[in-house]
Amino acid sequence: MEQNLLVMLLKGLVLLPNQEVKLEISNKLSKEITIEATKNYNRHVLVITPKNKLEETPEINDLPEIGVVGRIKSRIELPSGNVRVTIKGLERVKIVHFDNNEINNDILEATVTRLDFPEFDEVEKKAIIKKLNDLIKEYVSKSKHISNSILNTIKTVDDLSKLTDMICSFLPLTFVKKLEYAEEINALYRAKSLLRDIKIELEILKLDEKLDQELENSLEQSQKEFILKEKVRIIEQELGKYENNSSSSYNEKLAQLNLNKSTHNKILKEISKLEYTPEISPENAMIRNYLDWILSLPWNHESFENNNINDIKTKLDNSHYGLEEIKNRIIEYVALKNNNDNIKSPIICLVGPPGVGKTSIARNIALSLNRKFYKISVGGLNDTSELMGHRRTYIGANPGKIIQGLKKCASKNPVFLIDEIDKMTINYKDDPSSALLDILDREQNTEFTDNYLEEPFDLSKVFFILTANNIENIPTPLLDRLEIINLPSYTAYEKVDIAKKYLIPKILEENKIDNKIISINDDMLEYLVEAYTNEAGVRDLYRMLEKLIRKLIVLGKINERTKISKIRLKEYLGIPKYSKLDNKKNEYPGRVNALGVTSSGGLVIPIDTCVYEGKGNFIISGMLGKTMEESMQVSLSYIKTHQKDYRLLDFFFNLKDIHVHCLEGALKKDGPSAGIAITTSILSLLLNKKISNDIAFTGEMSLTGDILKVGGIKEKLIGAYNAGIKKIYIPYYNEQELEEVPVKVKDSLNIILVKNYQEIFEELF
Repeated sequence: MEQNLLVMLLKGLVLLPNQEVKLEISNKLSKEITIEATKNYNRHVLVITPKNKLEETPEINDLPEIGVVGRIKSRIELPSGNVRVTIKGLERVKIVHFDNNEINNDILEATVTRLDFPEFDEVEKKAIIKKLNDLIKEYVSKSKHISNSILNTIKTVDDLSKLTDMICSFLPLTFVKKLEYAEEINALYRAKSLLRDIKIELEILKLDEKLDQELENSLEQSQKEFILKEKVRIIEQELGKYENNSSSSYNEKLAQLNLNKSTHNKILKEISKLEYTPEISPENAMIRNYLDWILSLPWNHESFENNNINDIKTKLDNSHYGLEEIKNRIIEYVALKNNNDNIKSPIICLVGPPGVGKTSIARNIALSLNRKFYKISVGGLNDTSELMGHRRTYIGANPGKIIQGLKKCASKNPVFLIDEIDKMTINYKDDPSSALLDILDREQNTEFTDNYLEEPFDLSKVFFILTANNIENIPTPLLDRLEIINLPSYTAYEKVDIAKKYLIPKILEENKIDNKIISINDDMLEYLVEAYTNEAGVRDLYRMLEKLIRKLIVLGKINERTKISKIRLKEYLGIPKYSKLDNKKNEYPGRVNALGVTSSGGLVIPIDTCVYEGKGNFIISGMLGKTMEESMQVSLSYIKTHQKDYRLLDFFFNLKDIHVHCLEGALKKDGPSAGIAITTSILSLLLNKKISNDIAFTGEMSLTGDILKVGGIKEKLIGAYNAGIKKIYIPYYNEQELEEVPVKVKDSLNIILVKNYQEIFEELF
């Protein structure tokens, strides 16, 4: 006999016949189902549990073919708006098909029919019922979570189907397992499966009991040992024989250190506290960790420093080409220290583009001075605690990187390299650069206090060397404490010397190759530098030379005398990536070369100008900063002011749009030093005068045409030299800085000093 029932989906909950469930319904559709079922379906609903409980709207094809008819025993509307219902499972039914309810299309309705249950052998049925009762009795007796009252309920049940459903309802089965029992119509199969599952649960209970017993025995043993140890300690203490081994070892370490009275007493207090702290207490481990740290620091130990000036100079020259300023500063320090052993180490900051040897020269300074070396990278650091340590109250607290470095070096006079200080992150929560103020101030770091140790440590013996790519990104208070030494870009001929004397021998030595087998002359090295690298340092050059040697090894050329030619270079390294400026290429009105400085060194930035019909607009582009935008406005205003002097009376600015664009669009550009280059670019276009591609400009302009002093002259000239520039216009007031420029660079460039733009106009236009 078929009947129609409303469908209620229970996700993650299985309703079995003869089982009651209480639900609190918040879903609007489910509320309507309970109302409709109460009114028109004699309080009956078809309860179905989808197999995938995570699916919000399961498809009809995914719903099971067997469901359970449930009767709504009670329905209570709560003040919160939810509805609490109690549903009792009545019987399993077969689902014929699903359809939408005629009154409410959102409600699913199902046509169901009763199932034909198979007949069982009476003897087998009774035997299984008896076995189920026995196993359930054993399970209930061993389980701590099931009441004995369940036994009284099931012992009177002689219906196998009803019995299996009742047992399934209180056994701790998984959702999938319960769903299988709900869909299985053969009570005998359910019973046999239950026998197996109950036995599994019994084995789990036995294993749990065994583990609990082992754990209890272990705890009892440890408590017993602790109590006995405490009794022995108290007895020995009464007899005057007690001595704490761990505190004794700490006392021995403390006796070997020459500490100030305050620090000595603090450590004694911690050792005393350790004696009265139980070993199983978490505080015991915290005290031990603290004592291990503070007693392992090199309070009195220093490395024996090399004071032989000639030996130090030789070691530095053998490891690095050039870098005379930093080498001379180290020699000066050693010479002064030979006169006064108490002189404090300098705090030096090496500023220069990547690849010029900042990190490696610091490592070799430590080696030449016979000091230990420790590197601290602060690029991207945004947590002061990384440098100053964490408070001891925090779990897993440790000292900061400064104290960690001292412990690792086991010396109080190491060389500390603090790398990439211009890349520290400052946010609203923390400013790690402020932590460096105390560390790097020679007047204050004699009593540097780490947050973890809480005792002052003398850092005045530490030789601090810092590195940065861009001095502008170093905070001013920190910059005030540093001795700045600039490491310039290398010229092409310097890179050739570095490759010959340092890079090639190093690569050949690393690969165990005889340096007499491979021959690369100066011309080939210079071509390699110009055609395959474009950098301020020599990292790319090193990589290219490594690639060249690898190719030779693969081709089996290392066992014969090999001379590298341009053709072979192209074969081994691929087509050239870069080329110097072509004096005849890209020469047209409006194209002018400006000089700039980045963290990677000096470079040439072409500036283009175009003009077209418009309304007097001035357009600028090329990823420019605010200062450079203002510099462009100054140039335009200057040209408009001198329109008559520069023969531009027939040019109507209010009827034309001028667009100035700085090439190298991916590179952010700022600063006023492109002023004369911008002015020249605009005039070049308006006067239809080409500017040679081997000319470059740098200098700030005022509204009156005065050429003002700019920075980075040395880097700009080296960058211009490397790019093939021949003539450069620079401010007259930068003349003294030319002394720092390598002689070969100055001899190769025609450097013209100018005070006012009128001088440039008269020469070029």
